[in-house]
Amino acid sequence: MATLNVNGKSQSFDAEPETPLLWVLREQLGLTGTKYGCGVAQCGACTVLIDGVATRSCMRPVSSVTATQKIVTIEGLSPGGSHPVQKAWVALDVPQCGFCQSGMIMAAAALLSAKPNPTDADIDEAMTNICRCGTYNRVRAAIKAAAKGGDAKRAGLAIQHADGSTT
Repeated sequence: MATLNVNGKSQSFDAEPETPLLWVLREQLGLTGTKYGCGVAQCGACTVLIDGVATRSCMRPVSSVTATQKIVTIEGLSPGGSHPVQKAWVALDVPQCGFCQSGMIMAAAALLSAKPNPTDADIDEAMTNICRCGTYNRVRAAIKAAAKGGDAKRAGLAIQHADGSTT
């Protein structure tokens, strides 16, 4: 048995050393919010934070993560979706199909932790996740809103929704 620090708890698991971290998280620890997308660390659906750094977990061997490193999955980002990124995602209706969104949220959280008021260039550099639905404009707007505590109006954004309301 080996141990990982996941979402603030010590978690034991039994897997071969080369097993991707993603599969330990999903299959052994039951944390299914982290998604399998491409399997080659390109799409970002599997993004988790390891010591605050956005990391693609589908290609990361579980043996490369020590018991003292802190892994955070979407389930551990905040209780009840209270993280500013999660609040902004909801307020701005970012997801369409939603499959990639947990990875997007984790990458955005890492970005805002490193750069609390990111420029468009910072966002472009950090957000390399792929969204098949093409929600990139809403992702950018949500990151800007999250930088202002999740408040789109404070971020200088006026998003018009399909029902005619604005955020």
